[in-house]
Amino acid sequence: MLQKIFYIFVKITVLFLLGLNVRRKELLPADGPAIIVANHNSHLDTMVLMALMPLSKLKDIKPVAAADYFFSSPLKAWLSEHVLGIIPVERGSKDRTTDPLDGCYEVLRQGKVLILFPEGSRGEPEQMTDLKKGVSFLAERFPDAPVVPVFTHGLGKALPKGSFLLVPFFCDIFVGEPVTWDGNRTHFMTDLKERFNALSTEKTFAPWE
Repeated sequence: MLQKIFYIFVKITVLFLLGLNVRRKELLPADGPAIIVANHNSHLDTMVLMALMPLSKLKDIKPVAAADYFFSSPLKAWLSEHVLGIIPVERGSKDRTTDPLDGCYEVLRQGKVLILFPEGSRGEPEQMTDLKKGVSFLAERFPDAPVVPVFTHGLGKALPKGSFLLVPFFCDIFVGEPVTWDGNRTHFMTDLKERFNALSTEKTFAPWE
């Protein structure tokens, strides 16, 4: 129930405070197992991507986020788990006895949709850093799961890193064709990077154009 209330609040916020233009929304996976991968510039990224999905699918949408940030206190952990439905991943863990992606594997095994930010942390608006290889291990384990790249323009300016004040800003969401596992990690990562590069160069339009 709390997750649905939060979803509705985010949906209203996105519709009324942000100008949001979504290209090729139909390419977003309605069912899992599937992986949505996006550039990461703002805490808005997760909320906007979740708001693009139908309410009926909300329980099957699972964002992946850093455990050291989102589970750093009891309150954050409770909100992350029960409101956002976050799957925690340990960054730089020295524990070699467990796979940090185990939670992600389980979600995909259940036929759900992951939201993943392969850069690993928030960067400068619209400036992508190198992609981490974790997504390729997920694709390898679930080769039939489409990996759908999404590039966002403007969210990093609407809610910049370190800010808690939302600034009304026109934003574009570009959804790309899915990438599938071809058995070669290097090819997969190169293909994914090229898809992101292509999406990042798509022209953005002002709301009056």
